[in-house]
Amino acid sequence: MQKFVITGGVPLSGEVRIAGAKNAVLKQMAAAVLTDELCTLRNVPKISDVAILREVMGDIGFEVRRLNGDGLELHAGEVSWPFVPLEVGMKLRASFILLGPMLARFGRLILPNPGGDRIGRRPVDFHVAAMEAMGATIDYRNGYYFASAPPDGLRGAHIEFPTITVMGTENAILAATLARGTTVIDNAALEPEVDDLIAMLCAMGAQIQRTAERRIEVQGVARLRGTEHRVIGDRLEAETFAIAAATTRGDVTLNGIDPGHLGAFLEICDRLGLSYHADAAAATVVIRGAAGDELRAVDVRTDVYPGFATDFQAPLSVLLTQAAGASTIHETIFEDRLDHLRHLVKMGADIELLDERRARITGPTQLHGAEVGIADLRAGATLILAALAATGTSVISGIEHVDRGYEQIEAKLVALGAQINRIEA
Repeated sequence: MQKFVITGGVPLSGEVRIAGAKNAVLKQMAAAVLTDELCTLRNVPKISDVAILREVMGDIGFEVRRLNGDGLELHAGEVSWPFVPLEVGMKLRASFILLGPMLARFGRLILPNPGGDRIGRRPVDFHVAAMEAMGATIDYRNGYYFASAPPDGLRGAHIEFPTITVMGTENAILAATLARGTTVIDNAALEPEVDDLIAMLCAMGAQIQRTAERRIEVQGVARLRGTEHRVIGDRLEAETFAIAAATTRGDVTLNGIDPGHLGAFLEICDRLGLSYHADAAAATVVIRGAAGDELRAVDVRTDVYPGFATDFQAPLSVLLTQAAGASTIHETIFEDRLDHLRHLVKMGADIELLDERRARITGPTQLHGAEVGIADLRAGATLILAALAATGTSVISGIEHVDRGYEQIEAKLVALGAQINRIEA
């Protein structure tokens, strides 16, 4: 087990390259299952979630290897054993994204009920229902889903999600690419990562288009070809470093990110009074926390994209501790995603839980160093941000959660001037 030791109070400055998006690359690795030709991904982040999915794909029988730099080659030949172990499902919820492409191309898969971050219920019922609508048979026994497609393959269907599900939308798209006929997906997710997956699939020969704001139509094809695809920048990593700059009163340039993907976050920056400059052509955003502007309190409500992402309300709460007045956060997506606030209180934040989904944060307050533990990926980023803004030294355990989604986060922070070290517990 490892820990971070962080001495805060140092303004961050400089430039940072934003890695490829975790929430895009895992789905694109799964997309490579749909063809027997070579697929190459570029801008692949060096994170543990990618390593875990590489391992399970290798166990199934596929060839997945890292290239020099940020490349990844995938060749899905024949299946040795269409099985995802329980320990993988417990560590990587995104392993469930293999369901759609495995059924579409190979007609079978056994995989466990997925785990992942402890942030509330995230059932996979919608994924299962979508596959069943396309003709699959899925039985749940002893903690595993036993899935099989009809002998003549999946068929097109009309799928309407009761509520918006990002990975459910992606699983349905992946399954539909090789299904017979047309699949219509209503109440589909709008996230940039979904569109990046669609772009890769279309380059492979899939016929996919958005025909209405939340409707996707997929005309199934007989086969797909290999492709080379560059993963979009990680908007959640970009927002994390933006807040690191703002809370430490630094000045940081984020490279490799489309500002259009940060619309909801930049709108909150406007309301806060935080200075920034976005350049879409250069794919950069500059955060000027050192401008001396007093931050204003704001009220934030999470929502599906293009609303403010639930993944980012935890890191934003650190910035709200530095805003003048009372801010509120309303978490509408997951019921257990305010647990990180108790750690911020331990570090000196003035926070009142209004109910299980709403909190009031009053600032500005001076945070101080403390010993705290990480329970999930985004809460991990939150505690790192708080430690950077605090006086004194903080010790943060559970950093394996951060390694799941942030590429070499301590090295990037050190390059910006942060005092952070990884130690063995």
